[in-house]
Amino acid sequence: MLDDTTPTHCPYCALQCGMSLRGRAEAVEVVERPDFPVNRGALCGKGRTAPALLSSRVRLTEPLVRRPATGRLEPATWEEALGTVAAGLRRTRAVYGPDAVGVFGGGGLTNEKAYTLGKFARVVLGTSQIDYNGRFCMSSAAAAHQRAFGLDRGLPFPLEDIPRSGCVILVGSNLAETMPPALRYLTELRANGGKLIVVDPRRTRTAEQADLHLAPRPGTDLALALGLLHVVVAEGRTDEEFVKDRTSGWGEARAAAMAHWPELVERITGVGVPELRETVRMFCDAESAMVLTARGPEQHSKGTDTVSAWINLCLATGRAGRPMSGYGCLTGQGNGQGGREHGQKADQLPGYRKLDDPAARAHVAGVWGVEPETLPGPGRSAYELLDALGGDVKSLLLMGSNPVVSAPRAGHVEERLRSLDFLAVADVVLSETAALADVVLPVTQWAEETGTTTNLEGRVLLRRKAVSAPPGVRSDLEVLGGLAGLLGHEKGFPSDPEEVFEELRRASAGGPADYSGITYKRIAEEDGVFWPCPEEPAAAGGTHGPVAAEHAPGSRPVHPGTPRLFLERFATPDGRARFIAVGHRAAAEEADAEYPVLLTTGRVVAQYQSGAQTRRVDELNAAAPGAFVELHPQLAERVGAVEGAPLAVVSRRGRAVGLARITTGIRPDTVFMPFHWPGEGRVNSVTNPALDPTSRMPEFKVCAVRVERAEQEERQG
Repeated sequence: MLDDTTPTHCPYCALQCGMSLRGRAEAVEVVERPDFPVNRGALCGKGRTAPALLSSRVRLTEPLVRRPATGRLEPATWEEALGTVAAGLRRTRAVYGPDAVGVFGGGGLTNEKAYTLGKFARVVLGTSQIDYNGRFCMSSAAAAHQRAFGLDRGLPFPLEDIPRSGCVILVGSNLAETMPPALRYLTELRANGGKLIVVDPRRTRTAEQADLHLAPRPGTDLALALGLLHVVVAEGRTDEEFVKDRTSGWGEARAAAMAHWPELVERITGVGVPELRETVRMFCDAESAMVLTARGPEQHSKGTDTVSAWINLCLATGRAGRPMSGYGCLTGQGNGQGGREHGQKADQLPGYRKLDDPAARAHVAGVWGVEPETLPGPGRSAYELLDALGGDVKSLLLMGSNPVVSAPRAGHVEERLRSLDFLAVADVVLSETAALADVVLPVTQWAEETGTTTNLEGRVLLRRKAVSAPPGVRSDLEVLGGLAGLLGHEKGFPSDPEEVFEELRRASAGGPADYSGITYKRIAEEDGVFWPCPEEPAAAGGTHGPVAAEHAPGSRPVHPGTPRLFLERFATPDGRARFIAVGHRAAAEEADAEYPVLLTTGRVVAQYQSGAQTRRVDELNAAAPGAFVELHPQLAERVGAVEGAPLAVVSRRGRAVGLARITTGIRPDTVFMPFHWPGEGRVNSVTNPALDPTSRMPEFKVCAVRVERAEQEERQG
């Protein structure tokens, strides 16, 4: 055990707040790190209580194997557990071929784990069927980023720039509950004289901080952004010089926006024309301005086009590629950014290279010591992979995800998982998904291992090992290395995270997400390093921004990293940002006579994602003990809802039950449920898996439902 204070980072959201740990595994104390620039010492309740998960009372401490005689998961040795997993995967490959084996990862895995999982899938298993739950997080924003700028990084500027901007439009984010330490950036923005506009169908704690709150009907953010751009053009507020010098495609995008006049947008969204004009005034009067989006506009079957419309607003007004201005996405999961950069995603190789690019395949294959033609092509996206379980995909290796709770149409996904020939799950706790497995492998967690993550700014950070794991627990890297050896690959899968990171550096070199100039030593010394950071400095005025670095005389120059992207040029072949012409379209499922209400989903401050970890922390459960349904008094009167009484939300896919919370802070045509709970409170039993055609993001944020009282007798039955 290490008794000294160890600087590290919170295991939860993409802020990756700095903290220090002191003590032993069963009695670890969190110590603030006020010198870390992202959170400056501030922590939410989840971060403060994170060490509770280190207790052997709440986590897995030995492998489990399902015994045919009893049908139950029972303790096993590591030798038996790994042997059973290897045999199950080998059997499926032999009978059905490599693509019958699936791999499903998570946005909470470190860069080293994500990299190794992708390499394991493609080199050891030879399968194309790998994706991860980050597809449910910000894939629409990533796709829109790529289309417009040629590069996807959640924020193209550091968080410290937000309070220095003149105006921020925050779309579909409730930072006060999802990332509480980040709320200070908005508070400081207003203290500095900047304006805050919040777009959300609910009057959240964040919306209450705003100078202007817009409450559009769920599923209409695309129309709202187009209506704002229409007003910009009609009032002559476009930045013609910026559009001419630094963009392309304006004519088509302008024509598309002009088809969405303010009165039409008011009818679609419910946001009044005066509010549209006031938003444009506040946004354009400021010397600098930003648009920040989160899951609200992104988790839709038109999420990519919606984000593109907000980017178009930034480009038309010259609010991109300039200091204190631009479009950014607030990534959700702890390593949602790094998790997709290094090979977990179905269509990507390390360094954010495209899997179908021959040059990318050749480079990565060279690092891995295999022939490029042996690497499989792109596979299915996350929901499509889950939907294929028990059909084309017979066996699944799953790490760091809980789709039984987190996937849309979750009842169907649970059935698909149960239909598998073989399921192996590596996790810290016995999640609802792990409980279905044939083999469960207990793995180390944040404070018990060293590894890197990449936060929402693109800042690569180092989590350090502070305590030892229980004797029966192994790291994910040890698990993958052990399985690789049993499947005939005894080399190439080290368990030392720094050794893996050194290989990741080589694999990413020259790619869009170039980590080759980043080392553990630099991260520790510099409080993180922003990618891209090539090993050799680029020429002045390069693609992504300033590159000059101070260095001792006679020493090799060191690239400083890139906190701010696109100041000189965008990452497209011609250096110009691209407008994308988009038009409003309806949600995949609109309200009708049978299902007259719209459901939207989200998080609460005391729980995180599927709740697999936070629901095991007493303090957090006391603050948020279970599911609830938030609805307007008018709707409550119509359906006979009573405050605190059980209420059912029913869609064409399923039903969820929570306690009624009646508030004027939500639209009368909308209900809200958080998505952290299993069982009858599982709102993802209700949500729609309709996919965005570009990002393959499911439509979590809007579907048609009816609301009805759930009597106590019915619930007991």
